[in-house]
Amino acid sequence: MAALGSALVEAIPAGNQMSGEPENLVLQLLRDMRAEMSSMRGDISGIEANMATKGQIAELRAELKSDMHSLRADVASDLMTLEKKLSEQITGLRRSVIEYHSSMIGHGVLITELEERVRRLEQHLKLPPHDAH
Repeated sequence: MAALGSALVEAIPAGNQMSGEPENLVLQLLRDMRAEMSSMRGDISGIEANMATKGQIAELRAELKSDMHSLRADVASDLMTLEKKLSEQITGLRRSVIEYHSSMIGHGVLITELEERVRRLEQHLKLPPHDAH
């Protein structure tokens, strides 16, 4: 239909050759519309050339999905490694606390024994108890 319209417009003379005015205002408007439509066709062709096809979008989607799965696997691996390191550090800390606690209990036993000996010495020497000083 567009080809028929452009053929009709081209078949009609351009107007009065002497004055340079169009013979008919409608013809001039049709010619202007044809020029604008030609420009728009060029613009649409440029847009179509830059647009992604459904196939390209599907490929991109598949690639992104694959990257997401890979990223999830990397994060899971990193979390497992971190958990293992933290577990080892906590185990080491527990050992240190147990060793410290054991040594402090040992010192506490020694101090208690010394206090008992001092008390017996005070009693043997008939000294007033330490609390009375």
